[in-house]
Amino acid sequence: MSQTAASLRHKIASAGDLEAVVRTMKAMAASSIGQYENAVQSLDEYYRTVQLGLAVCLRASGPLLGTPAAQGRKDAAIGAVVFGSDQGLVGQFNEDLLEFVVDHLGRLPGQKVVLAVGERIQARLAEAGLPAGKAFALPSAIGAITPLVGHILIELEARHEKGEIGDVYLFHNSPKAGSLYDQVAQHLLPLDEAWRVELAREPWTTINLPEALNGIPQTLPAFLREFLFVSLFRGCAQSLASENASRLAAMQRAEKNIAETMETLNRDFHRLRQSSIDEELFDVVAGFEALSGTHGNSGV
Repeated sequence: MSQTAASLRHKIASAGDLEAVVRTMKAMAASSIGQYENAVQSLDEYYRTVQLGLAVCLRASGPLLGTPAAQGRKDAAIGAVVFGSDQGLVGQFNEDLLEFVVDHLGRLPGQKVVLAVGERIQARLAEAGLPAGKAFALPSAIGAITPLVGHILIELEARHEKGEIGDVYLFHNSPKAGSLYDQVAQHLLPLDEAWRVELAREPWTTINLPEALNGIPQTLPAFLREFLFVSLFRGCAQSLASENASRLAAMQRAEKNIAETMETLNRDFHRLRQSSIDEELFDVVAGFEALSGTHGNSGV
């Protein structure tokens, strides 16, 4: 079906409106990436402080029995916290993470309970047959990450105390140099034995050795909760940075496609206008020639 000038004008205008939307979303994604990356970087110093506190407690303590890091019941399910996305336009962000989670959990024995953060990853996990625990909405701003992490920690602690879950794993996408993101799995509970021993042996930064206030039994669980908080907060921020990086790449591809489409539409529009002008000129010339011939015949 041939296109008219009016239809082409409408398509060009629609493409221009879509280009403006894409440009806005692109700017928002680029801005969000910086905010979440800065949030992750700001946690590094605090994470180091938590590590030093853990080192002091672990150096003076024995096995972590009676703490959240202790081994749960042998028949308890494996808990998994998975950060995905709530919104679309992120390419294969959720699909890549789902494949990684299914493969990783599939190699672990026992039952699994998944705490999914993000509506789209929740749906994909359900389709993959992974038992869903409590679902959480993904935060839309940095300030909303802290309450979310608090709710996740409460849920994990409650399930751990009831013996419903033992080991706890964290899954999310993380920004990677040279590519948009990569999948990350972290074993949160119980603490990795090799890492715990290495941390306990780490020398103190000064000659004045610290002491744990109120005793190890009260201080160690507090540092463990802070360790979990920082790990979950950083995982969420890295996931959001990766999501926005993926959305930025998608918007860049869309912007390129729209530009190519507009170029084609403009070329078709100018060709159609030129064709219409040519036809009008031919009609004028033909009419002039016809009138000239008529007048010439009248004078004979």
